[in-house]
Amino acid sequence: MDNTVLIGNKPVMNYVLAVVTQFNAGNSEVIVKARGKAIVRAVDTAEIVTRQFLPNVVKQSVTTSTDQVEMDNGPSNVSCIQIILAKP
Repeated sequence: MDNTVLIGNKPVMNYVLAVVTQFNAGNSEVIVKARGKAIVRAVDTAEIVTRQFLPNVVKQSVTTSTDQVEMDNGPSNVSCIQIILAKP
């Protein structure tokens, strides 16, 4: 799980730096995961990494799903995304 970057509420460039650091540490694959409103930030992160910082890295797969999260007023469905970035 150390090659996974979980996206939250920080600025996008923080996550871009985390992904680039993972690749520079020798990982050939990095997983970008996000839920709910952070999905936009995850997509931005993947696009910035592949277009500007590491043009040789490709999006290997993009998976969407729905998680059921327990809220105060009962269960709620939350959208999720997983983007796998890999060096060819």
